[in-house]
Amino acid sequence: MSLILAIDQGTTNTKGLLVDQASCPIHRSAATLRLVHPQPDFVEQDPSAILNSVDQVIGECLAFTKSKEQAIAAIAISNQRETVVAWDRITGQPLSNAITWQCRRATAVCNRLHDTGHELLLRERTGLGIDPLFSAAKIAWLLENVDGLRARTTAGEVCFGTIDSWVIHHLSDQHLCDHSNAARTQLFNLHTLDWDPQLAELFGIPLASLPQLKTSSGFFATCTLSPLQGVPILAAVGDSHAALAGHGCFRPGTVKATYGTGSSLMTLTAAPTSNPESQLSQTIAWTTPSTTQFALEGNITMTGSALTWLTEFLCLESVDNLADLAATVADSGGVHFVPAMSGLGAPHWDSAARGLVSGLSRTSTRAHLARAALDSIAFQIRDVFDAMQRECGLSFSALHCDGGATRNPALMQLQADILGKPVHRSNTEDLSALGAAHLAGLALGWWPALDALPHPVTTFEPRLSTAARESRYTAWQHAVAQTRLQPEPAL
Repeated sequence: MSLILAIDQGTTNTKGLLVDQASCPIHRSAATLRLVHPQPDFVEQDPSAILNSVDQVIGECLAFTKSKEQAIAAIAISNQRETVVAWDRITGQPLSNAITWQCRRATAVCNRLHDTGHELLLRERTGLGIDPLFSAAKIAWLLENVDGLRARTTAGEVCFGTIDSWVIHHLSDQHLCDHSNAARTQLFNLHTLDWDPQLAELFGIPLASLPQLKTSSGFFATCTLSPLQGVPILAAVGDSHAALAGHGCFRPGTVKATYGTGSSLMTLTAAPTSNPESQLSQTIAWTTPSTTQFALEGNITMTGSALTWLTEFLCLESVDNLADLAATVADSGGVHFVPAMSGLGAPHWDSAARGLVSGLSRTSTRAHLARAALDSIAFQIRDVFDAMQRECGLSFSALHCDGGATRNPALMQLQADILGKPVHRSNTEDLSALGAAHLAGLALGWWPALDALPHPVTTFEPRLSTAARESRYTAWQHAVAQTRLQPEPAL
């Protein structure tokens, strides 16, 4: 039997998933990763540790295939997006820690772009507003702050890449990137489907340091890394985009939310729009040699990571303990927790906002705060869900959900209640990996169309009355507004 090996390189772990020709996951492996916080608002990862985690899951998956006398037909990659790695073109050694998507160090770069009036240009060409989330500002920061890096880059000695590029280089020695990841850099032109020379110049990034572009589904390279030598890489795609494919969302009007360290809502669109007032991002969902699928997306900075932060703050052993604590109370008792510790993402895009706990009373307990943290995920999802409906001019009938936090049925029921819409939770645990495998299987010719594949779900129906739902959401909006109040200047 031939299998696809899907590698899902995420923020806090790397997963390996073996998928058969019936689209069934038959084995999984996982390796954990740590984040580095050298100073406030800086979030890094060790690029070598990322590759070590990739090697670990590959080894464990290959041990399984050997025991079953099975073969790997192709490799598929899904990955955390916007995170940037710089490495030596000859040796392949990283030149700094990876700057992760959560990192806010490039705020000054973004402020310069705001001050010089480049917002409209960037949004028209890339579909993205100015924010430290996106990769180009991170690369610009590296060039400005790592000694000797600009000179070496100008001399052609440096490669920059997102995590798909870093993993593909490790597997094949090739410098490549797929369209979906490129669309998150703010250097990629949605209309030409290529790197934009003017934008590269705007950020001070030599075009020669960027990877060659490839379709998300199709041939990338042949592995040179033993023991995968000779196996083709046939898909690479950002994790949120991969999850959209894994859900089977192939028509405009269907929307999914991925609950991870942060969260992403995405829905397909027929073409990129040019709304200068947009609160959301235009992007590419995925590409094949014959098609380009566009999408509208809203990114939330802290959802799962907010639970991790509060778990540590309350000196609990695990996020599961936090969820158990939250389950001991019927509601948050009027407490709100807005996890804006790294600013607010969509639909607010406010880097200056900071985290807030409000509504505390004499009877508030740790359990109420834990419940408020869970509530914050559902409320933030609704913020983007509503903005997406407004921008699309549609009323979505339901929300498709995936990610680690969706294993909590209380959160899924709360999400349905806060939206007033059914929530369809994927029954597949590793949906991003599976979606990437689907794109590789498409390239292999294993199945003629992605929409013919099974997508089993568990559905949660809303139970809360309209009045109760809107009252709770109005209180949440008030709490969010408080995080955005600027402090009075010091006297």
